[in-house]
Amino acid sequence: MRRRDLMALIGSTAVSWPLGAHAQQRAMPLVGVLNMFSRPPAPWEPGQGPVADGLREAGYIAGQNVTFEYRFAERHYDLLPTLAADLVAQKVDVIVAIYGTPPALAAKSATSTIPIVFTGVGDPIGIGLVTSLARPGGNLTGFTNITTELMPKRVDLLSQVVPQASVIALLVNPSNANAEGVIRYTQEAARTKGMQLSVLKAGTEGEIDAAFAALDQLHASGLVVDPDSWLSSRGEQVVALVSRHAVPAIYGFQEAVAAGGLISYGIDDRAARRQAGIARPAFASLKTATPPYRRSSTSAEITSTLRLGLSRRRR
Repeated sequence: MRRRDLMALIGSTAVSWPLGAHAQQRAMPLVGVLNMFSRPPAPWEPGQGPVADGLREAGYIAGQNVTFEYRFAERHYDLLPTLAADLVAQKVDVIVAIYGTPPALAAKSATSTIPIVFTGVGDPIGIGLVTSLARPGGNLTGFTNITTELMPKRVDLLSQVVPQASVIALLVNPSNANAEGVIRYTQEAARTKGMQLSVLKAGTEGEIDAAFAALDQLHASGLVVDPDSWLSSRGEQVVALVSRHAVPAIYGFQEAVAAGGLISYGIDDRAARRQAGIARPAFASLKTATPPYRRSSTSAEITSTLRLGLSRRRR
């Protein structure tokens, strides 16, 4: 097996603004991290991971001049509102909502005053998180993984791998607020290529198995896997089923290629979470008399890496 990695850069828009904080009443600022997944295994400790790494680069070190409160939803979407409300009750100075749209929406519903930094959100304007990327408004800012905008490119790459394809399928998590946008963009891209698109919906492990059972009946020549956070957490299951059903597939998360998948096209989520040391400029304001929650001018950065991993398999 041969594997080539082609690297390119794309920009995710990030906006920073000066913040006030409850830290003025405590010894050091408190960062609340709302995570859709499980607590990392030992030897992980609070203050470790990409978000803490980004802050450490700016001089904020866990236990010395910043503290963390973590809440893990264990992949249960319904727990996110309660966990977000708990962080608000802890009077955190900023909430970092990582791994996609559901944590960001839960954080927004929980507070309109505490600053929120989100990562991995596919369409923040379409789902009502922000009013624009340049000037988000309100108390939210962060990084978009431009999920919907990248779907046409994924379809294009898949059509190059299987140029004879007349029918392809899309695996999408219907529980994600971005699902309809993902479906719409993918349908339009498939139509442009003269292909028919069949949509397979899966929000549980059992539904993933059922989706692949249905895939055999569709006679699809290729599969696009939506880079939904929950689907990415089930990456090994999805890749194994793709291999078992012998269908070429393109993913939106890099871990799929590491697990044996054919193509991955999307952003580097770890890099985006590290950049959620956007909480950096937020903390800088804690040292000043800057009024809280003031919206500043925009600051755009190239923050994410676009990775395409190709492997050709002998059959």
